[in-house]
Amino acid sequence: MWLLVAQRLLIDWLLDAVYFPIWWYTAGAKRILVGIWHLFQDENYRLAPLLWLENLFVPMFNQHDLQGRIMSVFMRFMNFIFRTLFLVIWSFLLVLFFFIWLVFPIFIVVMLWYSVF
Repeated sequence: MWLLVAQRLLIDWLLDAVYFPIWWYTAGAKRILVGIWHLFQDENYRLAPLLWLENLFVPMFNQHDLQGRIMSVFMRFMNFIFRTLFLVIWSFLLVLFFFIWLVFPIFIVVMLWYSVF
């Protein structure tokens, strides 16, 4: 009986070892891309740079005089610039994370190869 269990575990382990790279670059990569897209959407929702741009000429704190309008436009434009810059940096980091995800198994195999030989 134990021989059948050991045989079944060995076959299951071998099938998992063969299927792992296929999963990593298909379903796993898709799952990571969906997660990255959700992270980007969450950050875009949190920063909302287009909302700052839409309200660029709306006076802040109900200040309708010239100084209030100039300060409002300047502050909102700076907010738009910095929030957009942060969103671009965040997007770059997410893309970098995805490429690291793709290269990681290859890196591990190469490092194992160099450590053995």
